[in-house]
Amino acid sequence: MNMLIRKNLVLIITLVVIAFMLGVAAQGMDRQDFVITLLRGLAVGSITFLVASGFSLIFGLLDVLNLAHGTLFMIGAYIGWTVIVRPDTIMDLLTPLALILSGFALGDLYPHLSSRIRLGLRMKRFLPWALGLVSLLVLGFILPRYPIAIWNVENYSQSPVTFSFMASQGTRLPVQPATFTEISPAVALIGLLLASMFGAFGLSLFGKDAQRTVRISWKSFIGFAALLVVALVGFAYNDSLTNALTALNSNWLFLIAVIVAMASGAGLGGLMEATLIRPLYSRPIYQLMLTLGLSAIGIEMVRAVWGRPEFVTPKPDFFNGTGGACPATNFADWWANHCSTILLWEGRVRVYNEIFIPIVGLVVLISIWVLLQRTRLGMIIRAGVQDREMVEALGINVRRVFTMVFALGVGLAALGGVLAAPSTGLSNFMGESLFLNALIALAIGGLTNYPGAALGSVLVGLIQQFIIKYGQIGIPVPFTEIVFKPSPPLVPASTVLLMVIILLILPNGLLGKKE
Repeated sequence: MNMLIRKNLVLIITLVVIAFMLGVAAQGMDRQDFVITLLRGLAVGSITFLVASGFSLIFGLLDVLNLAHGTLFMIGAYIGWTVIVRPDTIMDLLTPLALILSGFALGDLYPHLSSRIRLGLRMKRFLPWALGLVSLLVLGFILPRYPIAIWNVENYSQSPVTFSFMASQGTRLPVQPATFTEISPAVALIGLLLASMFGAFGLSLFGKDAQRTVRISWKSFIGFAALLVVALVGFAYNDSLTNALTALNSNWLFLIAVIVAMASGAGLGGLMEATLIRPLYSRPIYQLMLTLGLSAIGIEMVRAVWGRPEFVTPKPDFFNGTGGACPATNFADWWANHCSTILLWEGRVRVYNEIFIPIVGLVVLISIWVLLQRTRLGMIIRAGVQDREMVEALGINVRRVFTMVFALGVGLAALGGVLAAPSTGLSNFMGESLFLNALIALAIGGLTNYPGAALGSVLVGLIQQFIIKYGQIGIPVPFTEIVFKPSPPLVPASTVLLMVIILLILPNGLLGKKE
């Protein structure tokens, strides 16, 4: 025990100082103000943690700096909004997206095919570019003609802002279903499938994947078959599924939005790793340039699809009740009336923001820790990072495991986005500011340490909210009559100052380890 205390003496002292400062902050405000500020700090910390944890997983396990992580957080928020406000658009997109992804699910088949292609060296170099060009041409021809019912960002009455406002009032604007006109359904479906297969095959011919040996079995076709079934079912029952989604209440739609946003983020992350990141594992500078470029592209795509104005995602009815019984005075009353606020120690607390989001953050923290430390998959991930060749010699596809890790990290960022949208709203820059907070949290807690990401995120959230609160009530300066009120620019500056102080004391962060 003494040895353990000596080993972590600086960390213990630092945490004691932080706890002391938190106690001092509690003495400077009323109990209800302190409770509300504390809960708000935990809420901000939970959202920050979902982004920071995904980034920490990707960097800590794969050694990839994904600078597009904040943009993927933003995309998750917009996807969640689309599920809740425009479920018809999601159903129209289901079939083409599933078909486009289906070709990449045959990743084990392409090396087997490439090994049997007897072409000259020049033709082998030309083939990937030819397949990629054909894929892009087919997609460029079909996608603009595929019927997708969507809003119009140039027409305010049909813009996302209007749809969002009407949804928050409990009504939906009438929409006109899209139909095939310039292209037949069979040509569209077959063309998307072939374009996906050509593109995936062409990408597999680059780098080392073209030379690796893969054993083909029925398991190699499970993902392809599942995506094909999803595409066909979504196409055949598009109207029925759209009507069923539209008829659901906001609670079920919110749950579906969370699942769809996470799945979309994971799929997008897996696609990024398999097609763009994988050839650059030994080139960190190119990784930075690529992910930074993807971040800029993602922001412009969001502007083109959803527009530039800010709007909010409607909260589910489970957290949005109003009326004479609200705010609730205890959790039993809240459960009965689903009040948006509850009184705790005479302070009004927003249930969704300050209670639900921190609970989700805690559940994610425990779940991912159990996954990494107590499951066979976690053991394979950790072993693959340490010695990839040895794990592959045991017959384990480490390449696929790495793709799953990247997908999981991006899925967590998308989860943070869809959870943050009802409380903070949606904007084109929501990802950039939160990603900066996540990086500061990681530097405080330990860049590659998963529990450190949680601790750093909570500290960032707490210090920001306490600075905001003291900006309202002021800080009495001892032995004077001066009341100092921190200005808004001090909110981000305070987190940077905390990071600098901690890194001066602990260069690897609070829970980081020396490499």
